[in-house]
Amino acid sequence: MANRQPTVVGVPNFNAAEDAAALRAAMKGLGTDEQAIIDILTTRSNIQRQAISKAFTHEYGRDLIEDLKSELGGHFEDVIVALMLPPAEYLCKELNHCMEGMGTDESVLVEILCTRTKPEIAEIVQAYERLYNRPLAEHMCSETSGDFRRLLTLIVTGARDEETGVDPARAAEAAQQLYEAGEAKWGTDEEIFNKILAHESFAQLQLVFEEYKNIAGRTIEQAIKAEVDGELKDALSAIVECVENAAAWFARRLRDATQGAGTEDKTLVRVIVSRAELDLQTIKAEYERLYDKTLESDVAGETSGDYKRALLALLGPA
Repeated sequence: MANRQPTVVGVPNFNAAEDAAALRAAMKGLGTDEQAIIDILTTRSNIQRQAISKAFTHEYGRDLIEDLKSELGGHFEDVIVALMLPPAEYLCKELNHCMEGMGTDESVLVEILCTRTKPEIAEIVQAYERLYNRPLAEHMCSETSGDFRRLLTLIVTGARDEETGVDPARAAEAAQQLYEAGEAKWGTDEEIFNKILAHESFAQLQLVFEEYKNIAGRTIEQAIKAEVDGELKDALSAIVECVENAAAWFARRLRDATQGAGTEDKTLVRVIVSRAELDLQTIKAEYERLYDKTLESDVAGETSGDYKRALLALLGPA
C-alpha cells in the first residue's frame, strides 16, 4: 500500500465563496459553461468541494448538487455528482445500487469491500446505515449467499486485525493452514481461506503469502484459481492482489471496463473518482506497465464530449 500517488490534491489559496460564485455563473442564464464546471470541480479536493457546496447554499439558498443535476446529463452528470458526494457516501450509493432491484452485481461488492482498509470499511458501514436506515451487512446478506456471503460479512463487521503487528511465526502457521485447506487435500475448506484472508491485516497477509510460496512451491493466487470458483474466487483474488499491488488490481479493473463490448461506464466513473485522491497516479503507471499504453488513451477512445473531458481532467497530466 506504500507509495500511493493521487492525481487530485486540491488547490492552494482555495476560496469556497469564489468557486461557488463561479459555479453559479456557469449555470445561470442561457446555456451552461460545462468547461468551467470541469475546471473547478476536478481540481478541488473532496473537502474543498464540500466547502463549496456549503458556501453555495449559504450564498444562494440553493442545493449545488440539485442545480448541477438540472443543468447536466448522462455520464458527465454521473462524474460531477460523484465528485460532489463525500467519498464514503458515494461508495454507499454504489453499493446500494448494485444490490437493489433484480439481481446483484457481485463485482461491485468485491471492488468496494475487498480492496479497502478496516477504517475505510468502518466509515462506509456507518454511512450506509445513516443513508438507508438499515445495516449494510443485513442488506448484503439478503443479496448474497454461501462462502461469498460469509467472507463479505467478516469484512463488513470489521474482523480484520489491523492493530496487532506482523508476526512471522503466525504467518508460517497460517500459510500451512491454507495449504492443508486447499492444495494438500481433496476438495477445499473455504472456511479456512475466508478466516485467514478476512482476519489478518494486509501487512500480515503479505508474510503469509510469502510463506505459502515456500511451502507449496506456487503462489496463493494460483492456488485460489485452482481451488475456488465463482464470486468467492473473485473476492479472495481481489484481497490477494490488493495486498501485493492494489494499483495493479485497479488498473485491471479499468482495463476490463474499457475493453470488450461496450464500456462499463459506472465502473470507469467509480474507480477514477474514488481513487483520484488516493492512488490514481500509481494506477496510471501500473496500467501503462501492464498494457503498454496509457490509461488516458483508452479512456479517450471509449468516451466523448464533456464526459471525456471530465475523466481526463481527473486523470491529470499524462
